[in-house]
Amino acid sequence: MDIHPVTVDDLPAVLDVVGRAFADPAHGGEPVEVGLTERLFADAGYLPALALAAWVDRSMVGMVIGTRGHVGDLPAVGVGPLAVSPDRQGHGIGTALMHAELDAAGAAGERVVALLGEPDFYGRFGFGPAAALGIDSPDPAWGRHFQALLLDRSPAPRGVFRYAAPFDDL
Repeated sequence: MDIHPVTVDDLPAVLDVVGRAFADPAHGGEPVEVGLTERLFADAGYLPALALAAWVDRSMVGMVIGTRGHVGDLPAVGVGPLAVSPDRQGHGIGTALMHAELDAAGAAGERVVALLGEPDFYGRFGFGPAAALGIDSPDPAWGRHFQALLLDRSPAPRGVFRYAAPFDDL
């Protein structure tokens, strides 16, 4: 498996992976994550070094995107979507993508990464309830599923987390 930043030419493959990963046959139609991902790539908050894809035999099998968020007025990273092709789920691709994402965020000098996700999965990377760090969720109903990780030893910024603008349309 090879993981590297995506290019504009990779966008159709990215959207295909996201569509298949989040497909819900019971509801049909295109998953909202597809449109969100497309808007994130076009947004001012797009961080090219934090848009990564996993490839096996020249086929994209997973992707993750991190975009500019804020805690109060301080910059942070909002991660998501993270998507893995259904036929490749359970093989460590999502884990490898998250490790690469966090390494890239740290190398870029980012201090805080936040996401909405399953605590049991993201806890293995060091994520915990954002509220415990003084970072408030954009939606209090998310509870413990809104998580954050400090990438350095400085005090966590305090305030409400704001994702990149395309998340506001969900």
